[in-house]
Amino acid sequence: MRLITREEMRRVYSMEEAIEAMKLAFRLFSEGKAIVPLRTKIDVSKSEGQALFMSAYVEETMSLGLKIVSVFPNNVKVGKPAVPATMVHMNPETGEVCAIMDGTYLTQVRTGAAAGAATDLLARKNASVGALIGAGGQSSAQIEGMLAARKLKEVRIYDADGERAQKTAETQDRKWEKAGVRILATKSAEEALRDADVITTVTTARDPVFPAEAVKRGAHINGVGSFKPDMQEIPPEIYLKANRVFVESREAVLSEAGDLIIPIKGGLFTEKIITGELGELVAGKVEGRKSDEEITLFKTVGIGVQDAVAAGEIYKRAVEQNVGTEFTF
Repeated sequence: MRLITREEMRRVYSMEEAIEAMKLAFRLFSEGKAIVPLRTKIDVSKSEGQALFMSAYVEETMSLGLKIVSVFPNNVKVGKPAVPATMVHMNPETGEVCAIMDGTYLTQVRTGAAAGAATDLLARKNASVGALIGAGGQSSAQIEGMLAARKLKEVRIYDADGERAQKTAETQDRKWEKAGVRILATKSAEEALRDADVITTVTTARDPVFPAEAVKRGAHINGVGSFKPDMQEIPPEIYLKANRVFVESREAVLSEAGDLIIPIKGGLFTEKIITGELGELVAGKVEGRKSDEEITLFKTVGIGVQDAVAAGEIYKRAVEQNVGTEFTF
């Protein structure tokens, strides 16, 4: 059995590789070539948290695994990740566990890569300005996913916690300075979205985090938060304003995402608002952006196939490069 740390995962697996892996994972899922049960959820009300258990098997990529991930927003108050996780990668031929890896980093990179894949497939080719709403643990990977997909010149960050937004912006600005990308914090969501070509929201909000009118024609939006029925970060009007709406899984999003569940229950629109799954777009079964004036939207809640495929690739690279620590019980 191999233990693979965050730094070791980062060393063997790039964001560009993760983006292509997510395209493959979504295509296989939409083609029915992946077994992905809806995740098991356990509410831990005393701590205002939730434990999630996500499993998947993909025969084509020989990916089998289980991710144990928790969402405990109050962790940030004590300096701990709000989304701690552990990934268990298994041998699909024997059923044995062959690797344990940092699920928190895996979640960050595969989620950033999912938004990156959607941005690569749907955003305008000449996109130059990005906006990120939410400066938590996902922010670094989300920015990296954006920049891997498009050569943006500027990314603006807004967070309800202004100090956190400023610190994140300063750290990311230093990281991307040599690449010629300016990262800055804004005092409002409207300021962040002004003329933004790529918009990503990654919050735990229960109410929309920006006004619909702040989104310009031609923008692409990634809705990454809102993974529970009572969470909503994207204004419902945007779904009506968008020309093309994609999800990673109709079943998962319509079961878990308040961004869609709440307005559908309110009668604002129906599930027919969904153009298709991103995997269907990758496979060429549905059409993506038709013009630079269209607004496109990708809503994701995260599904186990992403973790299984990414973990499988990381494990293969770790073995090839002799990275990680072998141990036995």
